[in-house]
Amino acid sequence: MTKEISKLKTDDSPTSLPAPTRQTKVPIVSSSHLASGRSAELSEFEFGLIIASNAFNRWAVRCISAVGMKDMTITDVLVLHHINHRAREKKLADIAFILNIEDTHVVNYSLKKLQALGLVQTEKRGKEVLYSTNEAGQDVCRRYFEIREQVLVSGLSGDGTESFELSELARFLRILSGLYEQAARSATSL
Repeated sequence: MTKEISKLKTDDSPTSLPAPTRQTKVPIVSSSHLASGRSAELSEFEFGLIIASNAFNRWAVRCISAVGMKDMTITDVLVLHHINHRAREKKLADIAFILNIEDTHVVNYSLKKLQALGLVQTEKRGKEVLYSTNEAGQDVCRRYFEIREQVLVSGLSGDGTESFELSELARFLRILSGLYEQAARSATSL
């Protein structure tokens, strides 16, 4: 990004952004006061992440609803898919860890809900409770996949460039998640 973007107008408002010119790109942000620091680009990324996250959440809930599971939250959908992943049994702590959900109570609530819906079964081994999808849960995941292919994936071009860009974007998001995790730990100690 050019230096002009990171500079602010010198008026009374410390949160104002530079006036748009042909050479200056005004960042698209939800909170201009956060874009007034050193990295307007990070604020622009965060706004994109907010929009994409909300769109993804809405998509996943509506897709699972199209399968016939009407009262599931995004957490329920994510937990179900992860439990179904590779047809391996999962522990509560592992599910929370993989999905990066700090509060295991949130995952536990979804697990109980998925059990009540008849999609997940449990097996107790010693003190551990292991979760897996039963036939009904596997069927829901399969139908979700089919709808996803038909409605979402069909909108992708399927060329190698797009696949590479999606892969790179996923890699970059994983890198940034580490940055946000470290910042969260640092903020806790302030």
